[in-house]
Amino acid sequence: MLKKILGTLLLIITTGVHAANPQLEALFESDWQWTLAHAPEMSTTTGDIRYNHKLTSTTLAAQRVCNKHQQDMLREALKIGRGTLSGQELISYEQFVYEKSLAAEGAFLYPYTVQPVTYLDGPQISFPKLVAQTPFNNAYDYHSYLARLHTLPAYVDGIIEELQQNMKAGWVAPRIVVEPVPAQLRELRLHLTEGVLYQPFQHIPGNVPKPGVFAQLGRKELEEHVAPALLKLENFITTQYLPACRDSIAASATPGGMAYYQYLIKAETSGNATPQELHDLGMTEVARLHLEMQNAMHQAGFKGSLAEFRKFLNSDPRFFYTSGNDLVHGFSDIVAHVYKALPTLFARLPGSEVGIRALPLAEAEQQPMAAYHGASDDGKSAGYLAVNVANLNTRPRWRMETLALHEAVPGRHLQISIAGEDADLPRFRRNASCPVFEEGWALYSQGLGAELGLYQDPYSKFGALDDENLRAARLVVDTGIHALGWSREQALAYLNDNTSGSPAENGAEVDRAVVRPARSLAGKIGQLEISALRRSAGDALGKRFDVRAFHNAVLENGPLPLPMLDEQINNWIAQQQPQPAN
Repeated sequence: MLKKILGTLLLIITTGVHAANPQLEALFESDWQWTLAHAPEMSTTTGDIRYNHKLTSTTLAAQRVCNKHQQDMLREALKIGRGTLSGQELISYEQFVYEKSLAAEGAFLYPYTVQPVTYLDGPQISFPKLVAQTPFNNAYDYHSYLARLHTLPAYVDGIIEELQQNMKAGWVAPRIVVEPVPAQLRELRLHLTEGVLYQPFQHIPGNVPKPGVFAQLGRKELEEHVAPALLKLENFITTQYLPACRDSIAASATPGGMAYYQYLIKAETSGNATPQELHDLGMTEVARLHLEMQNAMHQAGFKGSLAEFRKFLNSDPRFFYTSGNDLVHGFSDIVAHVYKALPTLFARLPGSEVGIRALPLAEAEQQPMAAYHGASDDGKSAGYLAVNVANLNTRPRWRMETLALHEAVPGRHLQISIAGEDADLPRFRRNASCPVFEEGWALYSQGLGAELGLYQDPYSKFGALDDENLRAARLVVDTGIHALGWSREQALAYLNDNTSGSPAENGAEVDRAVVRPARSLAGKIGQLEISALRRSAGDALGKRFDVRAFHNAVLENGPLPLPMLDEQINNWIAQQQPQPAN
């Protein structure tokens, strides 16, 4: 039955006005409310505080309930059918069915979380981030937080239950991505009353009554409930899970085999390209980009190899700010320039502009040079570019323009803001996540730099090519590791030979590829597809082609899987063609 359901997805999109099918709207809203109630962390990050006293249930039984819900939603959608739908309703329907089908397919391969704890995932990572995103404005917020702290032991018990099940089934993580976890848990546990988990109690607003009582209760929860739970997980991982972890690093080495990795490729890229096809594509793109990078190097008048040029760019003082404020102002100047030029490439801009602010030094470790932080769903907090002002000798100026385009405008901020502003769209679409679209658009946006008046010097131009080259190299490394038998050392050597990253940075790249298979494929695949659609539209429309209208046609329906985006743009092209006379 499941295979029959999974086979029913037909991606045919028609553009048009918002319609109203009460049955479909009710289905979308009931699923959204169920999701918020059963994923309280997501509810918090969207600005909905109703479930701030809870954490997601991590028990095996809860995951089975979630899997059943996804299948039930899929069946209900298929009962409605697409025959009477059009316009945005049809797009919403097809995206809903696509997402539920994908979830059902994943559960069919393995019904539980494959890697609930790694050095990039788990309560030692997610919980501090969640606290940093939680509002603390009144007594209600503090009562909710105390209740959430109280639930952490049950949350940890569920993770241990997951790990035990995975050990029985052979779905264990590579050892190298779990080895750092005990130390991470220990570090969090030993500094609970000094770190981010206790911070809300150190800065209680004046309108909150009895702040001393809240602070005392917070300390008690951390010491009596959170600390023992973290110690319990640390001991379990050290004594039981780590010894059971596998030496192999490939996703295809799991019980799911190559079918599991192929599913992950589909989930991240919304396509069915084989690992070998993606590997070969990456090799081709790296070769092309190296030629363009050499041209930029020659334009700079540098005599030497690419490796020597990279060393020069990463060491010469002229390429680095000596003040964190200057670095932030430099990004602000770039973004201000882009905003002036955006109307030449976009017919519609979002109502909110992106902010620029320095990342607090306490949060700077292991964070990138600049990263986008999205606005809350309720609009109370605006999106902004967080600039890392620590270790200024690792923040080269020649990377700033491409980072601003990727992370701020017209990259993430433009894409996310336009999707979130259409109140007529169902909330699952306004908050949708489609890696190949989101990462692809951000990387495509880097390529708009010259049209926006940037990349006027060979160094910034090299920076854009260098960053794109890393995305291409990720295709090679990810597929090499997970499908073609590459060792960690082989993947590291490839990055050291073909990218600008230091051995330490490239080692982190490899380890991220190990812990999150196929995740790094999305950007390059999405960028190439959006670029191909632009060429196709230009060829078909000739002088009728309006790049401003094209860009908004790409963005106006939110993040879509590539087959749906292709269909929508093809429909848009048809609408721009001269219509036959009656």
